[in-house]
Amino acid sequence: MKTVVKKATPAAIAVLRQATALFPKRSKASDGLLPSLAHIKSSPNSDHNTGLAVDLTDDPKNGVDCEFIFENLKEDNRVDYLIHKGKIWSRARRAEGNRVYTGSNPHNKHLHISIRSSHSNDTSDWFGFLGTPTALGKVKAKVSKKPKKKDIPSPKEA
Repeated sequence: MKTVVKKATPAAIAVLRQATALFPKRSKASDGLLPSLAHIKSSPNSDHNTGLAVDLTDDPKNGVDCEFIFENLKEDNRVDYLIHKGKIWSRARRAEGNRVYTGSNPHNKHLHISIRSSHSNDTSDWFGFLGTPTALGKVKAKVSKKPKKKDIPSPKEA
């Protein structure tokens, strides 16, 4: 089993932030960085455990066409392998092109991107082939939710 980390790598986080900057209205329903307990049990060797994987929700209506992104990310040296809609492409077996993916989840609702460990801190542009984000999109991508008041411990509890 791969060691489970507590935080995704900067490169993985950058994928989702940059997608949101480009397409602020995109769905995030199937986005993912770190694994759930169920995922760890079913896929103990997943790159999600190491923080080197990211799932990007397929939302063509709002600009995120994962089929198009799948094909274009093959050119990015940071990518180890890609899974989407029952197919897999990997750098190690790139001469074979797209292959049939036989895992339990065909990844129909999202694109799985596994990042090479040597590029874990590389946050440069993932989607240059899609254009430039707007200023508003950049702001929305950086905003994080504030914890609800009930989640903040009172001075008495601290």
